[in-house]
Amino acid sequence: MDEPDFTRRLKTALLGTPDASLAFLGNFEVEERWALGEHTLPRLSAESGAAVVNHMDEFALLLAGGGDHVVLKAAPDPVYLAYLTDLGIDLPTVHVVADSDPRRTVTADALADPAMLRTLAGLAERGVRLTAHGVSDLEVDLAERTGMALAAPDAATCKTVNSKVYSRRAADELGLRQPTGWACETVDELREAFDRARPLVAEGRKVVVKEALGVSGKGIAVLEGERRMDRLLGMVAKQVAKSGRPRLAFVVEEWVAKRADLNYQFTVARDGDVRFDFVKELHTEGGVHKGHRMPARLSDGQVAELVETAHRLGKKLAADGYFGVVGVDAMVDPDDGLYPVVEINARNNMSTYQARVQERFVGTGQVALARHYPVRLSRRLPFAEVRELLRGLLLDRAGGTGLLVNNFATVNAGHRADSAFDGRLYGLLVASSDEQLRAVDDDITARLEARP
Repeated sequence: MDEPDFTRRLKTALLGTPDASLAFLGNFEVEERWALGEHTLPRLSAESGAAVVNHMDEFALLLAGGGDHVVLKAAPDPVYLAYLTDLGIDLPTVHVVADSDPRRTVTADALADPAMLRTLAGLAERGVRLTAHGVSDLEVDLAERTGMALAAPDAATCKTVNSKVYSRRAADELGLRQPTGWACETVDELREAFDRARPLVAEGRKVVVKEALGVSGKGIAVLEGERRMDRLLGMVAKQVAKSGRPRLAFVVEEWVAKRADLNYQFTVARDGDVRFDFVKELHTEGGVHKGHRMPARLSDGQVAELVETAHRLGKKLAADGYFGVVGVDAMVDPDDGLYPVVEINARNNMSTYQARVQERFVGTGQVALARHYPVRLSRRLPFAEVRELLRGLLLDRAGGTGLLVNNFATVNAGHRADSAFDGRLYGLLVASSDEQLRAVDDDITARLEARP
């Protein structure tokens, strides 16, 4: 019989027992670390928003259980913690770094904190193991410096299986349908891919080139015509020649028509066993991505195809040395056919952090939307004010209707004393129908926008 709690199932997969204790790190956008030293596409502007992204570490609060530990960049709002406790959620022990730098991940903060290193070393002596959003050299360093065993594969394996080059080649090897495209690891292979893409571009079809470790829409360029392709190829070739590092990692592929985007998750155990966890549908309004809808609106046959694909991919990943959570992006074409593999993310995904509360608070026959609400602020906003502002709209029990806030740190992460700043309020919105979901969503949006 299946363990009813996702986190306990995860522990069984990672460690062979559901009763182990883990220390969680929410090092979001670990891809940025994996991509260091890799050849990149030209960047048009500097990236911003690191402070908010790095404070997404608070999501780990709702993945860890009562016997676990979480390392965070900042102490959670105490009223927010009380709200979660009132919902009956068993929270982990929280450890906060001494000196949080908004530009650093929580792992980098922990490595710079001698007291935190001692705390984690003490946990290691008690048998606590380390788990992370994704494993890079920084997480390996933290494990080694604290003596804490890492409940994950090595960093090199994690980087390899998260490459878009790996995704395309794995799908090719397994004979899985994917958009026309090519994986490129040398300048000559990139030149050949561009040459093969030229007729598609000439026909007016949209073709893109993507960095193998790009994340959150970064590291992607549209091949709009011959001149654009020649210019990009020349810039990459010059970059490679100057560096003396001939290997690169890009994917060139057609941007195909679709009816819906999907994200599904499965877990690969240390012994190679594969368990399909769930599939969710990306929710958009006016072409803008608003979150993930659950359950996904798919036929039994479509779900069965994704389950079969997950098991085949899982066996491939296990054979290549990976175990842990795997999220896969997929698409439904306009004729309801599937592209079952667009990209493999062999790490925690946003959906991973919703799994435990989804199992507990989304009842049979209910629908839910995991999303965030942007907020523009001129001062720190305490959770007590948000709770009052959204009175009657916050979820208060399993099977009820309303918003379950699953990350509050991102609201104030960008705080600046001298100017306004942007924050995000993340939550899982639960309702009995799509109509009710839209009504509550609109009400929350209106109240947040009308906030004085």
